[in-house]
Amino acid sequence: MKLGIVTDSTSDIPRYLIEQYELEVVPSILILDGKEYADGIGISREEFYRKLHSLKTQPTTAAPSIGDFSARYESLLTRGCDQILSIHATGALTSILDIARQASNDFPDRITCVDSTSLSLGLGFQVIAAAEAAEMGLQAALAEVESTRNRLHVSAALDTMENLRRSGRVPGAVAMLGSLLHLKPLIELTNGEVKAIGAVRTTKQANDRMLNFLLEGGPLERLAILHTGAEPRAKEFLNELMLKVSQSVPRDILMVNVTPVIGTHVGPNGLGFAAVRK
Repeated sequence: MKLGIVTDSTSDIPRYLIEQYELEVVPSILILDGKEYADGIGISREEFYRKLHSLKTQPTTAAPSIGDFSARYESLLTRGCDQILSIHATGALTSILDIARQASNDFPDRITCVDSTSLSLGLGFQVIAAAEAAEMGLQAALAEVESTRNRLHVSAALDTMENLRRSGRVPGAVAMLGSLLHLKPLIELTNGEVKAIGAVRTTKQANDRMLNFLLEGGPLERLAILHTGAEPRAKEFLNELMLKVSQSVPRDILMVNVTPVIGTHVGPNGLGFAAVRK
């Protein structure tokens, strides 16, 4: 039985891994000054973060259409897949999963849609785990997805909570945290929802706290350093990690400039990580 794997572009999976695992990635929509871009097409991540401060209006995002998903599902089935596993961004923050499920209704008993309860490589690592188990069939892939999700930790230190507040993606009480005394909020993604876990005054304090969060959980199976247009900060964080780490770390540590579809809502100059514990 051949299993196809579908996800959306909020998974932030690097292109070489998309090709290696033959993944189907459905792009979300980025809207800049009234113009729509399929995620990853027409504007690079680097250009987006350079322009973000000078944009006339706040960017917005939209989920892919039912037709976008239907086309990918039909293509995979036509190419010989017996089943499709479709894994998507947390349903608590986006409608992507609901739209995928609506599209799956046209292919009864062929498509299984899964809520990753995460974003960026928190989602991406679940997709990769499924792809690595795909040859063993749907149930094996689902078991690997669940195992990865249970060992996942996604946290971020934002430069400001303003973008999240405007997006309406977090409760008002959480959004208030970052507006107090110009503090830099620390957040984590837990069960699909954004939760505040602290706040500090400086970028260095934020980096130190993030490093402590990462190190205190034990040995790592997978790790991605995430940033929103802040590559020097991410590289410095990785260097500090390698100096302090006392346990084994994954050989292939990813460093990812987060997709604008997420960056629109979390703002520039942020640092985070997605880690899967052993």
